[in-house]
Amino acid sequence: MTIAILGAGAIGQLLAHQLASSGCQPLLIVRPDKCCQPLQKFTLETRDGSYCRMFPCLAIDAAAAEFSNINLLIVTLKAYQVVNTLSALLPKLSQHCQLLLLHNGLGPHRQLIPLLAGRGLSLGTTSQGALRIGERQIRHTGSGITQLGDIAGPAMPQKLQSQLLQAIPDSEWCDDIMPALWGKLAVNAAINPLTAIDNIPNGALAEKHYQQQIQAVIAELVKIAKFEGLSLDNDALLQRVNQVISLTATNYSSMQQDIQHQRLTEIDAINGYLLQLAQQHDVELPVNQSLVAQVKRLQTQLIRCSH
Repeated sequence: MTIAILGAGAIGQLLAHQLASSGCQPLLIVRPDKCCQPLQKFTLETRDGSYCRMFPCLAIDAAAAEFSNINLLIVTLKAYQVVNTLSALLPKLSQHCQLLLLHNGLGPHRQLIPLLAGRGLSLGTTSQGALRIGERQIRHTGSGITQLGDIAGPAMPQKLQSQLLQAIPDSEWCDDIMPALWGKLAVNAAINPLTAIDNIPNGALAEKHYQQQIQAVIAELVKIAKFEGLSLDNDALLQRVNQVISLTATNYSSMQQDIQHQRLTEIDAINGYLLQLAQQHDVELPVNQSLVAQVKRLQTQLIRCSH
């Protein structure tokens, strides 16, 4: 079974190391300018020491024949890169190739489902932490739970499921992945925009005036989830958000980091996804709408300044 990873960022590299540790040799699909050699050395730093491994790399614009043997494609791109990148890549993949999306937020899966042409699609979420400290060097910054599950098309074959669950620590297969994804969405929707807008670490959100905004964000999320057929526990989600705030008090969110480094954020797949659903169901989510507008304004200003 050939497992390939599209997106050699921190999480993509971490998964590659974990798969290699369990006896699988994953293939990394990278941008043409990053594919200088067919075998490249990647380094993982952990509390136990440093590990160097050689991974085969394939340029994303390689000939279709190079992709035909891939049984599972794990996609660890940024949410806003997923649809365009996969639209171009799908015709090169075998009809039996399974896809697994692991990114912040929700939404890209809806656009991909009509393009699957009989392939299976699974979604996942992980709270493992990894920090990129070099082009091909990462630090494993924290353990966490990884949840995976099928969403459309044929179910992932048992052999592939077993390989993933064996390789990824604290991982589980969910019959219904949506509650897990919405739980992670709640954490991201509450923490990411507020920390990005005010340029603060996660721990600052424990202050009273932020707590009021967080409560409003979660209330709106629970409200729109009902229209999607999901009954979420408002208090449990708030408790989870505040637990993450406490456990990651000195950390900066990915969206805060994106803004500080003048990069596009994933706001469209987080609070923006809630607004897409709200529009479909003719519901208003004023707090989330305000946060999306503020992040987009900030994003536009910073990207304009960088050019």
